[in-house]
Amino acid sequence: MTFAVLVIAAVTLGAALQRVAGMGLGMSVAPVATVLIGPVAGVMVSNVAAIVAAAILAVMLRGDVDWRRFWTLVPLLLVGSVVGALVVRHVSTAVLDVVLGASVLVAIGAVLGTRRRLTVTGRGAVVVSGAVAGFMNTTAGVAGPAMAVYAVASRWDQRSFAATLQPIFLLANSASVVTKVVVGATPAEGLVPWWTWVAMCVAVPVGIAAGSLVSGRVGMGTARRVAIGVAATGGLVALVRGLLSWLG
Repeated sequence: MTFAVLVIAAVTLGAALQRVAGMGLGMSVAPVATVLIGPVAGVMVSNVAAIVAAAILAVMLRGDVDWRRFWTLVPLLLVGSVVGALVVRHVSTAVLDVVLGASVLVAIGAVLGTRRRLTVTGRGAVVVSGAVAGFMNTTAGVAGPAMAVYAVASRWDQRSFAATLQPIFLLANSASVVTKVVVGATPAEGLVPWWTWVAMCVAVPVGIAAGSLVSGRVGMGTARRVAIGVAATGGLVALVRGLLSWLG
């Protein structure tokens, strides 16, 4: 019961954040679920909740989606997910958390420190971001940080960025679940009680509705800062979680 209450609260908060900033559900749910039921099962729960949220928001925000960027990202998202699933099966989760968390923080710091002088353009930057996002989503339950770094460096408009993230998250999380099932990188036993899945699915639109009430009062600059803050928090959580597991 404690697990269900905490995860549902995290799902509701994450869905609200995702409506305002374009991302946040994975970074809210994955750390909580990982602590309570383990890294592999926790990330799987996060993946499923993210699929529901992304599907709803992709429909709501479809008018602002940059489909050209999305279709450029698709192949590398899939490749990153497959590689990530193989890594989950063979590499220590603690090591993954440390590497991914540190990489996210360094990348965000570097981009923010040079954003007035650095502009990233071209297809290569998009596909690299897609591959890293797919990999991170499968291994750690978070694709947003990689995309946030690219968005800042490329001067991607926040409204289009937030909208385009939704079909990206839908694809990335679906690919993560499928590839982990195919390669056998899933928990041997059941993840959570069946009714928890129903409660999570109900919590997603509740959180999105709450976020919709707030989003109309939040400017694009503020929304971008929230997105970067959420991404940095996700990287920090992953880093600390990995260090504690590694040293413990």
